[in-house]
Amino acid sequence: MHDIEQSAVDSPYPPIAEQARQYLDSDGQTVDHPYADRVILLYVRGRSSGVIRRVPLVSLADGNDLIIVASKGGAPEHPAWYLNLEADPNVWVRNKDDFFEAAATTLEGEDRALAWERIIDVMPFFAGYETKTDRVIPVIRLNRLP
Repeated sequence: MHDIEQSAVDSPYPPIAEQARQYLDSDGQTVDHPYADRVILLYVRGRSSGVIRRVPLVSLADGNDLIIVASKGGAPEHPAWYLNLEADPNVWVRNKDDFFEAAATTLEGEDRALAWERIIDVMPFFAGYETKTDRVIPVIRLNRLP
């Protein structure tokens, strides 16, 4: 286990924290989530605290990159992890047994539209989240760093 993972803090919301524990215990092979095969662990630095936060998210592979969505279930506000990522786009990712550093970029314009279309094709539940909110749901590219 990487040092970042050992110092990370999980969500205070028990079901999310449990998914993270399941992921770590099984290298992502056994997670209680309908899209378990697409779940990754994202590690972001808290914008105020500086503490590393761990959050399980579904992702979509795009070449060597991963695409994630800051939907918060269609809530009117962005998830806290996304606000942290905006403040510091240098993140870490656990994808099954692979752990790596990545640079996060929020997609805009046509890049976002194309990625969103792919996401909806694979994980149609995101379309429902979009109808619940007036905000544009951020779509983020995680570019693996060497």
